[in-house]
Amino acid sequence: MNIAFVGSPQISAKILEKLHKDGFNIPLVISQPDKRKKRGQSVDLSEVSTMALSLGLNTLKPLDLNDSAFRKKVEAIDIDFLVVSAYGKILPGWMLNVAHKMCINIHYSLLPKYRGASPIQTSLINGDSETGISFIKMNEKMDEGDLIKTLVLDIKKTDDKISLENRLSTLAANNIAGVLNSVNINSFNLNKQNHKDASYCIKVNKSDGRIDFSDSSNNIINKFRAYKGWPGSYFLYKDTVIKIHEMHELKDAESGISGEIINFDSNGVVVKTSDTAIVITHLQFPNKKIISAQDANNSYSDFFLKS
Repeated sequence: MNIAFVGSPQISAKILEKLHKDGFNIPLVISQPDKRKKRGQSVDLSEVSTMALSLGLNTLKPLDLNDSAFRKKVEAIDIDFLVVSAYGKILPGWMLNVAHKMCINIHYSLLPKYRGASPIQTSLINGDSETGISFIKMNEKMDEGDLIKTLVLDIKKTDDKISLENRLSTLAANNIAGVLNSVNINSFNLNKQNHKDASYCIKVNKSDGRIDFSDSSNNIINKFRAYKGWPGSYFLYKDTVIKIHEMHELKDAESGISGEIINFDSNGVVVKTSDTAIVITHLQFPNKKIISAQDANNSYSDFFLKS
């Protein structure tokens, strides 16, 4: 079997590595273009590009998927399956026709729930107790293809975006070979999605990480879990953007106005929410290192005093 793999982030790199380890022939990898760093001449490769480089795999990073030179290169390669995982762009129709057998997308939700770009974050924001993976036969519509296989995964109370993404990618990596083999020998069934039950999620932006302390503590913690890593969580205080790296709920909080800092000591910055309070135990000021509440209490006690 010849596999063309299409993906960009770490969640996809792990699947590419497993396919290679399992002995699949991978004549082509397609990933997002390298990003030039703000300073200097060096560039950042996507995690999939980095993995492909370490495995010695032929990689293309087109700016335009409809570029004629790129299309000519892809169509010249013998491809049985096109496997797509979190690439970051919608594939044009011609790419769905390059595989002799099937184009398969790995989506990180139980479709038709959470179609779109941020299913993992959305499941955490909504406080779901379970999520999963959908292997779908791709068509030209976003995440609307027929289902080849679904796998359910429980969401732990301690999960955040990083840990849940890691668990989902491991589940996908351990099952993609079985999906490919079943399709290859025509030992599978396609199930249509119930489009009436579909829900959608949006692409996450950096500004989405801002915490609104007028919300409930549960919603704030779910948002913090969902945006762990990137874009991260932050709040604005005295016109200063302060990043939050660890927090927990304080149920027995004193009264106050939502958003008000009701206490600050070596245990944390205590901020009133709509119902209880949030204790911020690790934080980061602009262009500074992450510090504990104890260190913050030593260095920023005047800053957090009421004006």
